[in-house]
Amino acid sequence: MNARARVAFAIVSVLWGIPYLFIKIAVDDGVPPAFVAWVRVVLGAIILLALSWNMGVFKAVRGRWKWVAAFVLVEIVIPYPLIAIAEQHVNSSVAAILIAAAPLFVALLALGFDASERIGGGRLAGLLIGLAGVVMFVGIDVAGRKDELFAALAILAAAFCYAVGPMVFKHHLSDLDSRVSMSASLLVAAMLLAPAAALQPIRVIPSTAAVLALLGLGVLCTAAAFIAFGVLITEAGPGRSVVVTYINPVVAVAAGMAVRGEHVGTGAFLGLGLILLGCRLSTEGRLLRRPASGIPGAIPPLPDASGEIGE
Repeated sequence: MNARARVAFAIVSVLWGIPYLFIKIAVDDGVPPAFVAWVRVVLGAIILLALSWNMGVFKAVRGRWKWVAAFVLVEIVIPYPLIAIAEQHVNSSVAAILIAAAPLFVALLALGFDASERIGGGRLAGLLIGLAGVVMFVGIDVAGRKDELFAALAILAAAFCYAVGPMVFKHHLSDLDSRVSMSASLLVAAMLLAPAAALQPIRVIPSTAAVLALLGLGVLCTAAAFIAFGVLITEAGPGRSVVVTYINPVVAVAAGMAVRGEHVGTGAFLGLGLILLGCRLSTEGRLLRRPASGIPGAIPPLPDASGEIGE
């Protein structure tokens, strides 16, 4: 990955590691899941439209609204409410760990839809290891209660959506400035989520913590993160872009423990370990190797679509 991609990767890794905490704070305070998702995208849309209005957003995406809608459906409209609903029954750390399965779904989808992201050999082994990690996590930590199991399945469905979204973006929207494509996407998402939000209005005045959480979701985790995510998909491709989920669970678990005193069990850590190992193998096809720079602990370069190692 080039320097631009690495910076975008770092930004998205952090900004998409903390929304699980913000969502948990909001839903535990009584804010309905659909309303949480809608407020988040409305705030993000307002900010990005203000930043990109002079760039001719509507003119730039003319003829591509169907692809904007497709991207929005799988990247926002379906997964955002699913995660918020799930976090009514599981903590933010659990949600982030299960979302880490997204690169595994990219590897599966690539078999039929994207030759540049297809796997084989060691990458296929990584896919199986990662899936075993998901099964272990669900089986040990959340299968004891029906509501937790359904919540886990909802989060895995969201992870699948997060795998589809970057593929749609890569092939149909990646040539646009990320501010333009993402502001148009958030505008469409706000309209699509509005009916659901209207059916689940806020019935109590949110606490200060919930209001701040909603602001954080809209400004940081949506507006800022989506600009960086668009850059990341364009520069690194969908398979590598969803590898941000390597870092997201670490950030989410740390935030959940520090702010809310959340606890995750042994199964979660074992499952997460297998998920991360599987994700790395399924996206790179090899174990950790000596960095080209010779610096211990340095992040090695990722292979390009042909299997060659890029800078």
